[in-house]
Amino acid sequence: MLVIVLGIAVSVLDSTIVNLALPGIARELHSDAAHAIWVVNAYQIATLILLLPLASLGDLVGYRRVYLVGITVFAAASLTAVFSRSLNMLIVARAVQGMGAAGVMSVNSALVRRVYPRSQLGRGMAINSMVVATASVAGPSVSAAILSVAPWPWLFVFNVPLGVLVFVLGRKALPFNHYRAAPASRSRFSALDVLLNALMFALIFIGVDRLGVHGHEGPGVSPGVSWAILLAGVTVGGVYLRRQAKLALPLFPVDLMRLPVFALSMGTSVNSFCAQTLSLIALPFLLLDSYGCSTFEAGLIITAWPIGTVCMAPVAGRLIGKYPDSLLSSIGLILLACGLALLAALPAHPGHANIAWRMALCGLGFGLFQSPNNHTIVTSPPLHRSGAASGMLSTARLTGQTLGAVVLAGLFSAWPPHDGKGQVIALAVAACCAALAAVFSMLRIRK
Repeated sequence: MLVIVLGIAVSVLDSTIVNLALPGIARELHSDAAHAIWVVNAYQIATLILLLPLASLGDLVGYRRVYLVGITVFAAASLTAVFSRSLNMLIVARAVQGMGAAGVMSVNSALVRRVYPRSQLGRGMAINSMVVATASVAGPSVSAAILSVAPWPWLFVFNVPLGVLVFVLGRKALPFNHYRAAPASRSRFSALDVLLNALMFALIFIGVDRLGVHGHEGPGVSPGVSWAILLAGVTVGGVYLRRQAKLALPLFPVDLMRLPVFALSMGTSVNSFCAQTLSLIALPFLLLDSYGCSTFEAGLIITAWPIGTVCMAPVAGRLIGKYPDSLLSSIGLILLACGLALLAALPAHPGHANIAWRMALCGLGFGLFQSPNNHTIVTSPPLHRSGAASGMLSTARLTGQTLGAVVLAGLFSAWPPHDGKGQVIALAVAACCAALAAVFSMLRIRK
């Protein structure tokens, strides 16, 4: 479990750790901000397009093997990023790093299912969920700590010894698969399906990103091109999913999506992570620009969210099995929606404690929701499809986070954040997303 926790923590952390350093990277490598943003996008796209192929590969050849190769690629790419002397080289290194991270993320939950007996799986999922939730919001804080004493290449230095440690320990500790896909199903894993999967996610990601971030600003930006890219992604997705529907062991698990509980859990996860990303990106603007907090004060206030999550996650793990997952998740999401609504309704000049307890409520709700929801996603499919379920869990998280960032960009385009209105609207929309996730979760109770 130590191997699994270390691997997922560093993989999730690296998706946001570079954000704070982008302006400095652009200046040092003599580039503009629009080009520098691909240091982040390259990692996200590479991870997203490979999650499901590598999850299916884990079902076929073993989760352990995919995990160990993934952490090796991740560490090697991190070393390349340390010595990058041009932005293009750094972008390529980040893309390869994302490929390695996909190997870790895609089989993460499947390995947890192999490690724990069914009676204790809730506790394992709680530990795993707590690490993912904490790492997903800790990137800026860790980045600030490193950049305060060292230049940006040091953001990647620690990945190398950590990767080596995880590989060495993983070879001794990680379990082998006891259930594999039938040989007749293995032949259905084709290069064409992998290509269509990559094109679908990449085109939709780029199209939505261009519409959300660049759709209302910048010279030479054509919304028509952005819509064309998005339409191409949807078209490729239609062809791809029709092919997948005919397969016994589909790369995109349409067989699992036919299970009502699994499909509703996906909707719950996407909407909840959309709400989390919307709020956690909007809150720094609200605290710094509207309430006049210093960077240190804002960081301390926002820390109340992960503290709430860390405190609630073990409690949620012990409740799994005693109460239905759907009930626990629904209560957690209602708490999250209430916390976000209370943040949107803050007075003009709130005290720090007045903000922090609302943040803590959000963290408590998110901590109560995530572990039971992940437990349902991982355990509802048959055991030989654990890899596909694990890949979909990470895909839902990344999809929700991407959607949240794009929605926020659109809101800030319509209501610039300098007067505080855009942040309040973003928090209100985040509360609505959390409430919608609660609806999806409650629909599972009767299933």
